Amino acid sequence: MAKTRKSPIDMNREEFQKVGYQLIDDISNFIHSIDQKPVTPNESPSTLQAILGHSSLPENGKPAKELISRTTDLLFNHSLLNGHPKFLGYITSSAAPIGALADLLAASVNPNVGAHILSPIATEIEKQTVKWLCEFIGVSSNYGGLLVSGGNMANFTAFLAARTAKSPKNIKEDGIQNATNQLTVYCSKTTHTWIEKAVILFGLGTKSIRWIATDASNKMDTQLLETTIKEDLKNNYTPLMVVGTAGDVSTGVVDNLNELSAICKKYDLWFHIDGAYGAPAAIVPKYKHLFEGIKEADSIALDPHKWLYSPLEAGCTLVKNPQHLIDTYSSHPEYYNFSNTDGEMAQNFYEYGLQNSRGFRALKVWLSLQQVGRSGYEALITEDIELSKMLFDLAQKHNELEAVSQNLSITTLRYVPIDHDTDNDYLNTLNESILNELQTGGEVFLSNAIVKEQYCLRACIVNFRTSEKDIEEIIGIITSVGTKLHKKLSAVTKDTETE
Repeated sequence: MAKTRKSPIDMNREEFQKVGYQLIDDISNFIHSIDQKPVTPNESPSTLQAILGHSSLPENGKPAKELISRTTDLLFNHSLLNGHPKFLGYITSSAAPIGALADLLAASVNPNVGAHILSPIATEIEKQTVKWLCEFIGVSSNYGGLLVSGGNMANFTAFLAARTAKSPKNIKEDGIQNATNQLTVYCSKTTHTWIEKAVILFGLGTKSIRWIATDASNKMDTQLLETTIKEDLKNNYTPLMVVGTAGDVSTGVVDNLNELSAICKKYDLWFHIDGAYGAPAAIVPKYKHLFEGIKEADSIALDPHKWLYSPLEAGCTLVKNPQHLIDTYSSHPEYYNFSNTDGEMAQNFYEYGLQNSRGFRALKVWLSLQQVGRSGYEALITEDIELSKMLFDLAQKHNELEAVSQNLSITTLRYVPIDHDTDNDYLNTLNESILNELQTGGEVFLSNAIVKEQYCLRACIVNFRTSEKDIEEIIGIITSVGTKLHKKLSAVTKDTETE
C-alpha cells in the first residue's frame, strides 16, 4: 500500500486552526487599538535589520506557531500604519477588514485567474466586480476590464490598448520604430508620473509627450491642447491619445472631461481618464457634475485600494470596447488548452492584460461592494470630502496657517508664522522641515504638494477611521511643530546674518 506523503510545509487541521485562531485574535486586537499606536515608529533601516537579525538562510525549519507569532509582532510594531486615523499621506486608504479576510480566503483556494478553466468561479466574480465598478462610477456596464496591481498598471494596460488601436496597423509586426510619423501623447503638467514610465517602456520616448499647461483652476488648458494637436498634425506627427485626470494627485482637481472628449472625437484620438484616485467620487450626486464626460472615455483607470478602501493591491482598467484589450494582449500558444466550457465562450483574463498567472484580487473588492453597498460608499466618500473641507476651513481661520487649495478629499495648506514676512523661499524651507518632522514624529502623517511654487503640506483623506476629532488635533500638531521649527530656523538665519 502506497504511503501518504508527509510534507514539512503542510499543517494538520489542529495546528492550522490553533495558529489561525490566534492570528485572527491578534489582528482583531490590532485593528481595534490602531488609533492608540504611533502612525510610524520611525526606525532606521539598520535598526530594522538588527531586529530581523543577520542569520543565514535557515538549514532546518521552525514551527509555524513560532513564526507567525514573531512575524505578527514585527508587522504590528514596526510598520507605518496607513489604517491609522491620522494617516492622511499620499493616497493610500485605510483597508477594510473584510478585505483582509477576503485575501486569506482567496489565498486558501489560490485560483489562477488567468483562464476560466483554472478559476471558474473566480473569473465570474471578477467579471461581476468589473461590471459593478462601471456602475459605481456611472459608465456603461458594457465596458470590459480587469483587476491589476494599482494605478501604474491600470494606466499602462489602457495605454497599450490605445497604442494598438490608434497607431499604424503594422505596429505589432514591424514595431514602433518603423512607424512613419512619431506618435504623440497629450496630458496636463499635473499628470501622474506613470505617463513618463509608459512612453519610455512602450517605445514612444519622452519626447512624445506634450505637456499641456493648466489654467487658473489647475485643469488642463483645452484651448492650448487643441492648438498643440493642430501644430503636431501640421508637422507630420501622429497624435495618439489624450490623458485626462479625474483627481490629480497633488490637489484633487478634475479636468474638464467633456471638453477633452469633444477634442478627442474631433481629431480621432483615444480618450483615456486617469481616475485612479478621484473616479469613485462620481457616485456622490453632489459631485457628479465634475465627472461629466466620463462616459465618453475609451479607457479609465481606477484604484479600489484608494477610495474604495480595499487592501493593496487592487487597481482596475476599464475599456469601452473590450475587443481592444484582446487585440492588444491575446495570444494562443499550443500549450494553452483553454477551450470553451459546455459550448459556451469563456472569458480568459490573460487575454485582457499583461499577466498570464493572476491572483484573485477581485474577491476583496467584490465583498466590500456588497458589505457597504452604493449608499454606504456614497456616505463614506462624502464624509471624507467633508472632513477635507473642515481641515481647509480650520486652516483658513487659524492665524498661523494658510489654506491653499481644497478639491475632492485633498487639502493643501502651509504654516505661516505671525512674526515673519511672507518670503516664499523661507516659507518653503520651513514647511518642508515641518513635513519631515511630521512624517517621522508618529503623531500624524501628511505628504507634500507644490502649488503655484509654494511648498505645501498635503492631506488626502481616504480613511474611514478619520474623524472630526482627528482633524482638530492635526491642526494643533501642525502649529505646534511649526512654532518649534520656526524658532529654530529663525535663530539659524539670524546667526548667519550676523556672521
